[in-house]
Amino acid sequence: MPLVRISHVAGKPPGFGSDLSHGVHSAMMETFNVPPDDYFQIVTEHAANQGLVGPKSFLGIDHSPELVMVQITCAEGRMTEQKKALYAKVADNLAASGVRREDVIINLVETKRENWSFGNGIAPFA
Repeated sequence: MPLVRISHVAGKPPGFGSDLSHGVHSAMMETFNVPPDDYFQIVTEHAANQGLVGPKSFLGIDHSPELVMVQITCAEGRMTEQKKALYAKVADNLAASGVRREDVIINLVETKRENWSFGNGIAPFA
């Protein structure tokens, strides 16, 4: 039941956002056992130097202006090893789309299952 937000710099080739989307979803299916049809994402482009802000270096990792920020909101309960596997697989998949691994910023937000509705105002897990 993840909700994913992916933000990237505009001006990329056609299909770039879709490639990022598929790369993140594939990683979640592999590491978090997310089913194929549990696919809710918001992919946004931002003009260069507008909307995506990050330092040139943080924690010893050098970043370029081409940051890709991924925020995944999901149900709580996964182990730390699963989270680490997710981060690594997302970075691998996005690198295959031409993104530097150093430029993949991932934030995982966990929430209780009762905080989700997928339509009709129904909370299926409450």
